[in-house]
Amino acid sequence: MMKVWLLMVAMSLTAVQAKAERRLENPERGQVNYWRDAKFIPDPADSTGKRGKWQGWFHQENVDASKLAQGVIRARVEGRWQEFKVVELPQDFCEWNFSRRLEQLAEIKKMMAGDDAGMGGGRPEVAGPHNAIVASHGTKRKDSHFSINNAVKGTGWLPKPELLADRIALLKRTWDDPMPAKLALLESLYSKATDGFDLTKQVSLELYSNPGFETHTFLNQMVDAGVAVVFLDLPKSYELRCIVQMLHPDDPKLTEYEKQVVEYINLVHDYFHGQSPHRSIGVIYHVVQVFDNSPGKWRGQRIVPPKGQ
Repeated sequence: MMKVWLLMVAMSLTAVQAKAERRLENPERGQVNYWRDAKFIPDPADSTGKRGKWQGWFHQENVDASKLAQGVIRARVEGRWQEFKVVELPQDFCEWNFSRRLEQLAEIKKMMAGDDAGMGGGRPEVAGPHNAIVASHGTKRKDSHFSINNAVKGTGWLPKPELLADRIALLKRTWDDPMPAKLALLESLYSKATDGFDLTKQVSLELYSNPGFETHTFLNQMVDAGVAVVFLDLPKSYELRCIVQMLHPDDPKLTEYEKQVVEYINLVHDYFHGQSPHRSIGVIYHVVQVFDNSPGKWRGQRIVPPKGQ
C-alpha cells in the first residue's frame, strides 16, 4: 500500500513539474532560462489552473558595479567585457528635464482643480522627461526575427546615495497624504534637484518580466548591457548611452545600496500610481555618454564627454 501511495505522489509531482515546464515553453521567452527558484502559483479561484502568479528571481551577470564608488562600471557590451567611466548629465539636460517636470506638475494641479485649460481638459502629459525610448540588442525572443528592440519606459531620478534612506522614509511618512500634498512634495524636490539627485543615473522599473513572460528589453539587457536612452521633447532631444543594471527585489546577491534602490524606485512609482500588488524589478541606467539629438545646431553630436576626449 505504501508503495502505491509513493507512486501516486511521484506521479503527481511529475505532472506538476511537466505543467510548469510547458508554461516555460512559450514563444514570449528567450532561449536561455535566467530564472532561479521559478514556480507558478495557481489561483485557487480559477478551476482551469491557467490564472495565477509566477515566483522566481534572477541576477544580472553581465554587469559589475563593484567600482561604482570610483566612478567606473564594468559590463559585457558588444560581446566582450569593458570598463566604462560614468558621467554626469550636463546642465542643459538637467535644466530641461526638471523645468519640464515642474511644468507638467503645474498642469496636473490645474487639472485636479477642475481647470479645463490644464492638459487641455484631458489626461496628464507624460511625454518628454518622463518617457524615454530605450533601444537594446543582444538576443532574439522566440517570437521575433530580430534582436534589436525599442521600448518606451517611464523614467525618473534617483537620490544621491547618502540621501536615499531619508527619501525612502519621507515617501513612507507621507504615503497617505492627499494628492495635492504629494505633488507639492515632488515640486519641492525638483526645485532643488541638482542638490539631491544623482546626476549620473536615470531609473525605471521592469514591470512585466517574470519566469513565464519576458520582454524583449529584459532579454537583450541580460545579454548586452549597453543601451541607448532617447528623450524627445521638441525642440529638445537627448540620447544617453548607458550601462543598464537590473535589480530583482528577491535577488539575495543585492548589496544594501541596491536593496535601497529597488525599494525607492518602487515606492516613488506607487506613490503616484497606486500600490502595486508586488515589487517590480528596479532598473538603473548608468550614464556613460550623452549626445544632443536636437534638430538644428547639434544633430546628434556628443556633448559628454566633450568631443576630443
